[in-house]
Amino acid sequence: MKKGILALVLGTMTFAALADDSSSELVKRGEYLARAGDCVACHTSKDGKPFAGGLPMATPIGTLYSTNITPDKASGIGDYTYDDFQKAVRHGVAKNGDTLYPAMPYPSYAVVSDDDMKALYAYFMHGVAPVNQPNKESDIPWPLSMRWPLAIWRTMFAPDVKAFQPASQEDPTLARGRYLVEGLGHCGACHTPRSITMQEKALNNSEGHDYLSGSSAPVDGWTASNLRGDNRDGLGRWSEDDLRQFLRYGRNDHTAAFGGMTDVIEHSLQHLSNDDITAIARYLKSLGAKDPQQAVFSADDATAKALWKGDDSQTGASVYVDSCAACHKTDGSGYQRFYPALRGNPVVLADDPTSLIHIVLAGGELPGVKGAPSTITMPAFGWRLNDQQVADVVNFIRTSWGNQSDKKVTAKHVSELRKDVKDRQGSAEIHVLEGK
Repeated sequence: MKKGILALVLGTMTFAALADDSSSELVKRGEYLARAGDCVACHTSKDGKPFAGGLPMATPIGTLYSTNITPDKASGIGDYTYDDFQKAVRHGVAKNGDTLYPAMPYPSYAVVSDDDMKALYAYFMHGVAPVNQPNKESDIPWPLSMRWPLAIWRTMFAPDVKAFQPASQEDPTLARGRYLVEGLGHCGACHTPRSITMQEKALNNSEGHDYLSGSSAPVDGWTASNLRGDNRDGLGRWSEDDLRQFLRYGRNDHTAAFGGMTDVIEHSLQHLSNDDITAIARYLKSLGAKDPQQAVFSADDATAKALWKGDDSQTGASVYVDSCAACHKTDGSGYQRFYPALRGNPVVLADDPTSLIHIVLAGGELPGVKGAPSTITMPAFGWRLNDQQVADVVNFIRTSWGNQSDKKVTAKHVSELRKDVKDRQGSAEIHVLEGK
């Protein structure tokens, strides 16, 4: 009898150990998937605890604050069942029945598989530390703050939840890349233009060439780049290896990450497996151009020759030589995988110059990552260049070394963006942007 009891106890202990191991693996997988979804970037405020929310998000109708998604039962999602969790993530419906603002990219997450959702749930319930931090109310004024219109929006524009399925005979690597880009990576949330009713114009490539063709309006003072195969402002001139370099390290021979993309590199992409990085790169390279007639960039050395001879008479050239040439060179080629080239840079060649103006005014920092530990810092020049000088140097960059742009930047454009950036950064940073 005692032996039977002992055997039963040992058997139970062994089963529990196996269950714990299984749970541990599920939690670990969920952590990886949360990295792929970059959940921490939106749900963690500056200097805040991971996933405790509170990050402000500016929208055209006011400021939202991300929510606490730690397993705290009082202020987080600790009392969410799996069904509650998947409804919030894939359907955009909170436990209390409210529709979530589409700042939460549930239209993308609608394709996430059941197995991946279960792993994510295990991670957030058992792998994340609970934080008792109440959610902040939005600053959106009434009646725009009412939730019921969001339910109508969700019904009209959010897709039915349907787990991703590879196409018939689709290459497994392409299928994996498509799943990550369309689903957890939610790349379209930033890189696809939106309609006047704020839904993405396409949620996948089968819905048209607007998909991933670049944002239609600046977000937080930045524009998201064209990820399709366009020759001037897209990825048409990039190789698959160029794209892998950018995804892994945030830099390559063509450009460097800026704005919100630096968070994606730091918190998400640098942690993905080589296979997943390759899958994403291969899928993006498979996308056709939005504008197949777009002219191919062709380098021109006329500006470089003039500057080499000391001729800085072109408008904006003297500012460039004084403030930019030390890092980006007089021929605009930069320093390989450190200071990005401006010659032929897709961000420079984009129709919308907002991002280029922003980084001249406020600077930026690309953090060091695994395999590329050096932090790249672009200093702010807003404090020493006035609006006209910024406009002149941006126009110079956009029309030199073979870069061509028909859209001229004006001092008024710079002034408006300077004010917008100052408002976002707060009074502590205003001195950086004064530019008298």
